[in-house]
Amino acid sequence: MLLLLSPAKKLDYDTPVRTTLHTQPMFIDQASELIKVLKKKSAAEIADLMKLSDALAHLNVERYAAWKPVFDTSNSRQAVLAFNGDVYEGLDASGLSDAKLKWAQDHLRLLSGLYGVLRPLDLIRPYRLEMGTRLATAKGATLYEFWGDSITQHLNEHLAASSKDKKAEPIVLNLASEEYFKSVNLKVLRARVVQCVFQDYKNGAWKVISFHAKRARGLMARYVIDHKIGKVDDLRGFGAEGYAYAAPESTSDKLVFRRKS
Repeated sequence: MLLLLSPAKKLDYDTPVRTTLHTQPMFIDQASELIKVLKKKSAAEIADLMKLSDALAHLNVERYAAWKPVFDTSNSRQAVLAFNGDVYEGLDASGLSDAKLKWAQDHLRLLSGLYGVLRPLDLIRPYRLEMGTRLATAKGATLYEFWGDSITQHLNEHLAASSKDKKAEPIVLNLASEEYFKSVNLKVLRARVVQCVFQDYKNGAWKVISFHAKRARGLMARYVIDHKIGKVDDLRGFGAEGYAYAAPESTSDKLVFRRKS
């Protein structure tokens, strides 16, 4: 089973990192291509393109200017420790042992507008580039066109190489947002896709509340890593922070979890 997560807009490059484990990003050449395009844009253009405040636009122009395809612990940080949004608060990767980080390295992928696909321990420099950004390049008008099937091909290759049982059906557990999962070509992907839906009871109805759902995706990823889960049926035991598997609302490929609190 391979887990997919979205990145986070919020970054943390200040908190001390406990582990020395790290690897290099796999799509450095492609990231460099995108940075070349971004470096040509003014702060005003970046603000308009990404709908950012002037302060954030200037910050990211500075990041693009300083970005180089050289990654070490003095200028970069492991991706799973650099992202710091709701999903990553649920995942709490800083609390994972080195052994669990190594397991996650083989079973978790973070989708990225700039880096394409990241392993948890891949070093990354600070950046802002969401997958849905309509950034024109020589390959098209959007990042989906830029990445094409590269992301999907990586997932296929990794699933094929990592499967101990060649007859077993490869499984992708999609915990990413729709914006990021659209970068995966389902017609090309050679795997069964399973999705988790997290609902809270509010005002007399079951609803997907964005903040809670994002955190729950991270909690589910942590549950899988902690228990080294490889079977879909074993996901049903997830019960963090009051969630429980809702069998009547679920299907074989769409697992629904609900909580009333």
